[in-house]
Amino acid sequence: MSQASFAAAALAASGFGFSSHAIRDGFVEIEIAPGKLRGVRYEGVNIFRGIPYGGKVSGDRRFRRPAPVEPWTGVRSSVFGAPAMQPPRHNEPAPAEDCLFLNVWTPANDNKKRPVMFYSHGGGFVIGSGASQSQDGSNLARNFDVVVVQTNHRLGLLGFLYLDEIAGADYAGSGNMGMLDIVDGLKWVHDNIAQFGGDPENVMIFGESGGGAKTSCLYAMPSAAPYFNKASIESGPGVRMMTRETASQTTAMLLRELNIAPRDWKKLLDVPASDLLAIQAKLPFVPPFIDKENNKTAQPGAGGFGPVVDGKVLPNHPFDPAAPEISKDKPLLVGWNEDEYNFFIWQRKETDLVKMDFDGLKNKLEPLHGANTARMIETYRITMPGASAIDVFVAISSIAMMGLGSIEIAEKKVKQHGAPVYLYNFGYKSEKKILDTEYPMGTPHAMDITFKFNNEVPPKNPLQPSESFFGGKKPERFAASHHFAELWTTFARTGKPSAKDVPEWPAYNLATRPTMRIDTKCEVINNRFAEELAMWKSIRKG
Repeated sequence: MSQASFAAAALAASGFGFSSHAIRDGFVEIEIAPGKLRGVRYEGVNIFRGIPYGGKVSGDRRFRRPAPVEPWTGVRSSVFGAPAMQPPRHNEPAPAEDCLFLNVWTPANDNKKRPVMFYSHGGGFVIGSGASQSQDGSNLARNFDVVVVQTNHRLGLLGFLYLDEIAGADYAGSGNMGMLDIVDGLKWVHDNIAQFGGDPENVMIFGESGGGAKTSCLYAMPSAAPYFNKASIESGPGVRMMTRETASQTTAMLLRELNIAPRDWKKLLDVPASDLLAIQAKLPFVPPFIDKENNKTAQPGAGGFGPVVDGKVLPNHPFDPAAPEISKDKPLLVGWNEDEYNFFIWQRKETDLVKMDFDGLKNKLEPLHGANTARMIETYRITMPGASAIDVFVAISSIAMMGLGSIEIAEKKVKQHGAPVYLYNFGYKSEKKILDTEYPMGTPHAMDITFKFNNEVPPKNPLQPSESFFGGKKPERFAASHHFAELWTTFARTGKPSAKDVPEWPAYNLATRPTMRIDTKCEVINNRFAEELAMWKSIRKG
């Protein structure tokens, strides 16, 4: 499995989602420390694209902290900045090594203290961008009076190559440069967002997939702690991250591939970034925020790039053995989509899975779950009467991939006896079919992005597409999107998620275990998946 294949959620978000064709109202200019910025005003939202929040990270700054932002003369226009090194992205600037830019969407630059929603994009730490169309922040800003901020930051080996043990003090924290870039973005928000109508003392961090794992790490990082007040981890539960031992193995693997001796590691500074990207794609990959084979004690395998538990920048695993003490008083949202795995069937073109019978299901699951497979299938056939083999496979794979870690985070946060944690499932069912099959997408991985950004809305222009890439064309999706966005923006504002026409959402607890199921009609379900979770916990303890 390649580095980019798992991370393709970011590609799904980059060119296939909601696209705004709004009417330009004019321009707005402001001045920050390095120089003047010109934003574009569209239908009541001021949009500032491509603001530098860090300087050079190429050349002698590769694998190190950025140079300071260089001041500019004149007025800097609102144009998206380059995303991090990765394959080219649809409708975005060419990727580049120097990629530290952020984007801001705000109702007005009026010094009003609006909640700030700081989003980290998905893409498994190797692809993605703060400019993906499906996560356009205009509707959140316009419809819910919040300020939205998104960054580009270093990814892959340029953001997470661990050199601490061979490169000396100048490269301390090298395995977490991408995370420290995000912290720099948060610091920029703290210092500047008041000029954009945002409240620097009311900042919510959130993110989906790899962005959820980034959020998990930020929640546990001392350098990030002063700059945010609440968090949401969406379909990317970062319970455990890369160990130093595994990160060192990956570094050794890379150096061998390049025929560079460890003592000559500085030769890495002379390798063109495009060549490093090509080498990265050849290395084996286990996503850094998913336990291998759903084994509680397993660590991600060598070859992948992501945050490193280095004892300093990231002192401990984010949620192992416990929720981070540093964020004890910060409210948390965490959850996943009901049919996460359908995304991967679509993305990997594993359409034969749709046709499998229960014998095929057993054969598919046994390499991962061994002697537990029969019990697992039996449990799900009891709790899902009438379900097909593919239905059971998707249910098992989705909760194993994203659900178990999300619940583990919620349980550990409750045991901390600090700020509340709220658990959710996103369940709106798209009628769109997985390509070349008659099997519906349901609620796949990454579909939540357009919904929570309130980008599932009726088109204003009849020439615009009437359906979204994952969300389909049923008009009831607009209500589900509004619920999702209102819950998230209210949480950003107050620390407690709520919305009109949505039941009160109780904080998670270990007695009733309430979960908010987000859909056209939302409902609170107590002790959801009780039988399945009992089985999973039994297996994981064994």
